Amino acid sequence: MEKGKTVLKKLQSKKSARAAERTGNGAAERGGNLKALVGILSLRDAEKLTELINASCAALSYEADAKGTARSSVLDYLGLGETDKKIVVSLFPERAEKAVLEEIRENMSLYLAGKGICFTVPLTGASAIVANALKKSVSDTEKNGGKKVKKQREYTLIVTAMQKGFAEEAMEAARTAGAAGGTVLTAATLGDKKAEQLIGVTLQKETDVLLILAKNDGKDAITEAILKKVGLKTDGGGVVFTLPVDNLVGVGGVGLRSPEKTAEEDKTAEEDKTADAE
Repeated sequence: MEKGKTVLKKLQSKKSARAAERTGNGAAERGGNLKALVGILSLRDAEKLTELINASCAALSYEADAKGTARSSVLDYLGLGETDKKIVVSLFPERAEKAVLEEIRENMSLYLAGKGICFTVPLTGASAIVANALKKSVSDTEKNGGKKVKKQREYTLIVTAMQKGFAEEAMEAARTAGAAGGTVLTAATLGDKKAEQLIGVTLQKETDVLLILAKNDGKDAITEAILKKVGLKTDGGGVVFTLPVDNLVGVGGVGLRSPEKTAEEDKTAEEDKTADAE
């Protein structure tokens, strides 16, 4: 008898969880209750970032290896002197965003060379079990300064997924349009048969994903340059999409340069190489 009651309770619990998942997803989509923070950091700072976030609220974090693509002179300017990096993606309650960013500003010194960058992007939905659990870690009194103030977004994250080995070409094209640098992840495409039939292109399983943070006024020029070089109709078979960026901490990747400035830096780099060879 007791065993039957236990089984019944488990079934009821699962049913309640599924119901919460369905209703919670809609609530999260309408209310925008979670934010995602993306950190592109030196290897030693990735763990520190998650510790700071967890000190402010409960968060669900993921980590991946990555490589920087900016040239050495640009890496020095951006404060990303080492090319081996970690990308950290953390989901946390939106109302804790201000506190999280303040912790990062005060304790990570991202304005210094070699420290990297962090930025937040909005989420339109999330698993309700996760969303509700994370939101409980922050009280209503800790909302971002009380009343929300709508502000104009200044930055965009440009994401390019292309055949493995084409990231450097994509970055070079982006640089001619004013991008300063980017970060590359290695990934794999999954379950793309239907999409391949619709777009008429076979997508490669091994994929390079290039992330470029750019100012909004330079976004279109950069995406057009990338598509022209490694778009779906090229050998690179690339797909490009963009995400809005809400807040930004650090100097990496956001400087936009004119094509003239890019050409000038390229010329200087070549002269430096020649001088070193001599």
